[in-house]
Amino acid sequence: MVAGAAVAAAALAGRYGILAWQAFKARPPAARMRRFYEGGFQTAMTRREAALILGVRERVVAEKVKEAHRRVMVANHPDAGGSHYLASKINEAKDILLGKSNNSGSAF
Repeated sequence: MVAGAAVAAAALAGRYGILAWQAFKARPPAARMRRFYEGGFQTAMTRREAALILGVRERVVAEKVKEAHRRVMVANHPDAGGSHYLASKINEAKDILLGKSNNSGSAF
């Protein structure tokens, strides 16, 4: 009787383990990297677009904007093989969030 209960418990545990493993394998792969702004640029940059480019909120302190600008610029600097166009857009985004520019100061 005890042996039968042990076998039944082992079978239920095995079934649960198999179902859990199948559910784990069937789930969609989660993004492991942070997602960055993938869209094209608007003709006149807005605060929302600037915040998306730098990866910060629209209302953020100046130090966070500068830190985010440095981080994004390191990855996209023209001297390190990045694009001049992207670098100008990153600089424009920083200027807009810091309140230094209202118009499109991009050279492109």
